[in-house]
Amino acid sequence: MSRILAVDDTRSLLNMLKACLERGGHEVFTAKDGVEALEKLREHEPDLVITDLNMPRMNGLEFIAAARGEPSGRALPILLLTTETAQELKDRAREVKATGWLTKPFDPDQILGLVARLA
Repeated sequence: MSRILAVDDTRSLLNMLKACLERGGHEVFTAKDGVEALEKLREHEPDLVITDLNMPRMNGLEFIAAARGEPSGRALPILLLTTETAQELKDRAREVKATGWLTKPFDPDQILGLVARLA
């Protein structure tokens, strides 16, 4: 069982992601934006993070950059889950050392497979 932090400002999507991961046997913590996610990262030290890109207060790219500065976030697998497909955003995700890029709507089997490989 892995400890996973799921971050998304859309409650319905966050609930679906949490349910999917819990069905896979994982412990899931949630946050509604990057600011809250940083607090949860420090508090729970998850094995993996799945974060949205577009969120208020601190977006996914800003969160990843900040997480990489935390002791528990340096080597942490962090996946971006977004509707965005622009190459410049994918390039920026690589710059902040995102582990991977997934598009919404997500495939539960794909998510659980990635978690199994990365966490």
